[in-house]
Amino acid sequence: MKLRFSVLLLILTLINSFGHPCVAQNRPEYVLVIHGGAGTILKENMTPEKEKAYLKKLGEALDAGEQVLKTGGSSLDAVTQAILVMENSPLFNAGKGAVFTAEGVNEMDASIMNGKDLNAGAVTGVRHIKNPILGARAVMEKTPHVLLAGAGAEELALKEGLEMADSSYFFTESRWENYLKVKEKAEKHGTVGAVALDKYGNLAAATSTGGMTYKMKGRVGDSPIIGAGTYADNNTCAVSATGHGEYFMRYVVTYDITALMKYKGFSLKEATEEVIMRKLKNVGGDGGVIAVDKDGNIAITFNTAGMYRGYTRSDGERGIMIFKKTK
Repeated sequence: MKLRFSVLLLILTLINSFGHPCVAQNRPEYVLVIHGGAGTILKENMTPEKEKAYLKKLGEALDAGEQVLKTGGSSLDAVTQAILVMENSPLFNAGKGAVFTAEGVNEMDASIMNGKDLNAGAVTGVRHIKNPILGARAVMEKTPHVLLAGAGAEELALKEGLEMADSSYFFTESRWENYLKVKEKAEKHGTVGAVALDKYGNLAAATSTGGMTYKMKGRVGDSPIIGAGTYADNNTCAVSATGHGEYFMRYVVTYDITALMKYKGFSLKEATEEVIMRKLKNVGGDGGVIAVDKDGNIAITFNTAGMYRGYTRSDGERGIMIFKKTK
């Protein structure tokens, strides 16, 4: 009897030492990181009014995702809600603010991935789904597939009752001006993304984009490609990328980061810097990633002049930034 009591006491002591079984010691209850694209983003080229508008909208996206996480919602729902805010804003190259192709139309891509079971969904070349991230999630949850393109993706969206929009909804004057100036090398590419860790230890990542200004008919970038623009695995981390998609596809950037952690024991910081600051930079690949690992560590790594970005944690730590930090 005394032995049984001693064993029970030992078990209770170990539980108290390690805390709640779903939360590792020192790991925040939840983490959310977002981005709104990376590139030649310089303070001298931005008006105070526009800077304020970007900071405000990034804050709104963080608030939307954090509300899900703090009330016990899933990381999947959190990244979805954060992306929706940015897709609905003309400030970002996704959804409402998507850039124009060489044909003068808006074609959008998006992807989402669940780190718990590696389930994923993506859409590419869609023109009428108001929120492409919801199309990607429908592919993940309602079909046995990972990626649907064009008309097939839009038929699924209609079937699932997603809100559709006429092409006029996606028209914004600033994106049209970029399109008209493309012959003057006004190439523009950007993306929105979110990664999250929820209270249950599950990771998720999501990415949405309008692609590159004046992109060739049929061109698909990295954003809807699992392993290139988006990846999540509960054993390592969740990653969303932004930048010159061709390089992110060739170097399978988001998966490469998780692989370095899984097979070489790299920390999140070491893995993102190895891939973005060395591998990509050495071959001329511009862009960056946001990432959160299974322990709640954050990485925001980019090799460009700026990146619209923000993060929030359950301990109250929060930050929203645009330009590269100067020493």
